[in-house]
Amino acid sequence: MDEYQLFAKNIYQLTRIDLSLYKEAQMKRRLTSLYEKKGYASFTVYFQELKKSDALLLEFLDRMTINVSEFFRNSKRWEVLEKKVLPELSTDRTKLKIWSAACSTGEEPYTIAMIAKNNGIKEPWILATDLDDNVLARAKLGLYADRAIKEVPELIKRKYFHSLEDSFEVKEDIKKMVQFKKHNLLSDSYESQLDLIVCRNVLIYFTEEAKEIVYSKFSQSLKRGGYLFVGSTEQIFHPDKYGFESTEPFFYRKK
Repeated sequence: MDEYQLFAKNIYQLTRIDLSLYKEAQMKRRLTSLYEKKGYASFTVYFQELKKSDALLLEFLDRMTINVSEFFRNSKRWEVLEKKVLPELSTDRTKLKIWSAACSTGEEPYTIAMIAKNNGIKEPWILATDLDDNVLARAKLGLYADRAIKEVPELIKRKYFHSLEDSFEVKEDIKKMVQFKKHNLLSDSYESQLDLIVCRNVLIYFTEEAKEIVYSKFSQSLKRGGYLFVGSTEQIFHPDKYGFESTEPFFYRKK
């Protein structure tokens, strides 16, 4: 086993990021450039430093996964979820079933968990899915740079994050609320009897035909009265086509 392969094995044990999913020559060049700029002489030395520094580890993770998300992104929309939608869904006192679809590196499902816990919603079932194994591995780590939490209210930040030297880590009680799983929106089966589906800033990259398939499946997966929460560029122009009604901007209730 050469030095890079040993580095890849160690990284997998530390983070569950699988470097073998990337082209070896290309990734090796990229990471060699990264550690040489930091003044390290080898992959072995670089890994030893990664284990000691949260800032260095975050820089590495950012190279591995494209992270464009953040906690409480578009905060006004999350206020609607907290003040109107979740209280409405919680009135029958059953355990809420929530799905964060295409969850990327975890900011969205952890935001849902924090809101639910902060509002006394008892043990919601929160599923978070994505197509990419490596972003799911990063989500499970729950480690984020300061820029990812810039919209987080101060009280929430103090209650649900550990403040580290150069980063923030989601507390264990919030991590335990979220179940992460690999899922393809276009080919895999969907859960049923859901109360809430959150799928934001993803379907803008789909064709119109693919969107129709996904919206139809979302509708079938929701309970009557359940909600779909979409991104701020993803307005559904004919929600009745899928059995939805618009209740607030970017919130659709199943009729």
